[in-house]
Amino acid sequence: MGREIERKFLVSSDAWREQAKPGIYMSQGYMGDAKRASVRVRVEGDEANINIKSATLGISRMEYEYPIPRDEALEMLNNLCEKPLIEKTRYEVELGEHTWEVDVFEGDNKGLIVAEVELASEDQDFEKPGWVGEEVSMDTRYYNVCLVKHPYKDW
Repeated sequence: MGREIERKFLVSSDAWREQAKPGIYMSQGYMGDAKRASVRVRVEGDEANINIKSATLGISRMEYEYPIPRDEALEMLNNLCEKPLIEKTRYEVELGEHTWEVDVFEGDNKGLIVAEVELASEDQDFEKPGWVGEEVSMDTRYYNVCLVKHPYKDW
């Protein structure tokens, strides 16, 4: 079974930019009602994938992801996914043995910046950089699937 263990934090300063790799623009959308699972289509650069993630609260969730043809992903985003689409640029920051992903949102979620770190276990220790603030791992408002229905601009 695929499993994602991830901690999510608000970003409290721009200091991460000094260490960040070049960003990759992403457009993603969600299909269905997401009661038991979210189904996401994402295009990032020349690649695309479909992702199924359990709709459970917490830092550990079932997750499956598969590559799909980019042209089909664009068609799904345009015709099958709820609007607005999630638009963001993702930056990677290496810190110790972990890679932090910093998402800078655009469109209806402009102004929101979050950092995530994936872990091997729920109790794994990790170095928390000084540029992260409040942990929001348990706050569903920050789940991308929820940002479609309740975008950051409306908070």
